[in-house]
Amino acid sequence: MNLTQDLSIFELVANASLVVKLIMALLAFVSFMSWYWIFRKWFALRDARARTDKFERDFWSGGDLHSLYQSAANDRHSSGALERIFASGYREFTKLRAQKTLDQATVVDSARRAMRATYQREIDELDAHLAFLASVGSVSPYVGLLGTVWGIMHSFRGLASMSSATLAAVAPGIAEALVATAIGLFAAIPAVVAYNRFAHDVDRISVRFESFMEEFSNILQRQLR
Repeated sequence: MNLTQDLSIFELVANASLVVKLIMALLAFVSFMSWYWIFRKWFALRDARARTDKFERDFWSGGDLHSLYQSAANDRHSSGALERIFASGYREFTKLRAQKTLDQATVVDSARRAMRATYQREIDELDAHLAFLASVGSVSPYVGLLGTVWGIMHSFRGLASMSSATLAAVAPGIAEALVATAIGLFAAIPAVVAYNRFAHDVDRISVRFESFMEEFSNILQRQLR
C-alpha cells in the first residue's frame, strides 16, 4: 500500500485506533443530530413567523375580538403562538369582567398575567433544543481534539518498535488522528452558526409577542371604561 492510499479519508478512518474510531462515530452521530434539529428548528421558526404575521394582520384589520377568540379556541392545534397568547388573555378578561366586584386594574392585570404565562410556554417551545446546538458547537472541537491527541499518542507508541522513523511511517498515523479534529469542526461550525441565527430569530419573535401583549392590554383597558 502506497502513501497516497494510506492518506485517503476512508483508509485513515478504517486504520484508526479503536478509541479514535469511537470518537469519530460519536462526532458523526452528534453532527447528524445537529443537522436534524437545525432543519426542524428552521421550519418551526419559519412557521412561527408566518403564523404571527397572519394573526397580526387579522387582529389589526379591525375584526371583532370575540370572533378572533372563537377562531383560536376552536382550532387550538393549528393556531399560532401569538394567537394562543391572545386567546389566554381574552379568556381571562371575559371571565373576570363578568365579576362586577373586581376593579378594572385587577381584570387587566389578570389578563396580562395569563398572557405572560402562555408567552413563557411558547418561548420555551421555540427555545427547545437550542441548548443542544450550543453544546455541540462548544464541545465538539474538544472531543475531536481528544481523538487527535489519542491518535498521535498511539502513532508514536507504534514508532517506538521501529529502528528508524520516516515520513511514510509517521504521516498516516498523524493524518488519521487529525481526521477526528476535522469531524469535530464539521459538527461544531454549523451548530454554532445555526444557534446564533436561531437565538436571534427567537429574540425578535419574543419582542413581537411582548409588544402585542402590551398593546392588547391597552385595548382591554379601554374596553372597561
